[in-house]
Amino acid sequence: MEREGAVPKSIMLIINPYSGKGLSRYALGTVISRLCDADHNVTVYFSREQTPEQLARSYAGSHDIAVCVGGDGTLSSLISGLLEAGISIPVGYIPAGTSNDIAATLALSGFPSAASRTIINGTPRRLDIGKFHDRYFTYIAAFGAFTSVSYQTPQSVKRALGHFAYVLTGIADMAAIKPRRTTIEYDGNTIEGEFIFGAVANSTSVARLVKLDPDLVDLSDGRFEIILVKQPIVPADFIDILASVAVKTYDGDNVQVLQASNIKFTFDEDTAWTVDGENGGMHREAVISVCHKAIEIIV
Repeated sequence: MEREGAVPKSIMLIINPYSGKGLSRYALGTVISRLCDADHNVTVYFSREQTPEQLARSYAGSHDIAVCVGGDGTLSSLISGLLEAGISIPVGYIPAGTSNDIAATLALSGFPSAASRTIINGTPRRLDIGKFHDRYFTYIAAFGAFTSVSYQTPQSVKRALGHFAYVLTGIADMAAIKPRRTTIEYDGNTIEGEFIFGAVANSTSVARLVKLDPDLVDLSDGRFEIILVKQPIVPADFIDILASVAVKTYDGDNVQVLQASNIKFTFDEDTAWTVDGENGGMHREAVISVCHKAIEIIV
């Protein structure tokens, strides 16, 4: 049921036609009609020639709410544009990607009609946003095993196979996994080791494969979770890693979860990163900080 007496809003609706399997014309029509039926004024932008980030910087300032239809990368791009332009308006998210980790973390519906109702009747919630050097990110920056899967998996494969495409591409990537000698400095502490995977995340779901306990993750506490997976030495190490992932307990010898506001990774060689599923470049040093309650998302 839509909220009675709601004040009409000007809504910027950004649609990424390339995300995941895409939405049908019927579903897009449902989204637009529901927003308009609630007396909101909706302006539609397709992110073809311009990214959501560019669209947000150029046009969001004349709207009350910015809404995107797409995957996690679309939402991340929109939020980056708002923060870079200094535009402080609530964000709505209608998930239509492959993994939709942010939607899973926020318990947002994957059904366009229900997601539209959330935008109409929901409440803005302040969330922390990460900064990877000078680049904003919404939920994860990572290196090591499988981190290239998202941006190297062809869009046509994602559309055909959905989330299973990531699993298949990840299996093919296993032969290329090698540990990275790393020093991590975090909020005055230091840890060293050889890790096959490392991530700084503000999410309970990473590619729908790694799950964190919701009681551990607070999306607005000013801290992100640091996930570290050591290089397995013997077969029992593999079993320990799989068990940690399965039961969401990360206090063993091979998988660790830490929390911090300021993190610096130092490697002995240039290392590839992914930021919110996109190519983050090669870095020998990676500096990550948390922007406390930087954005409002309607939930």
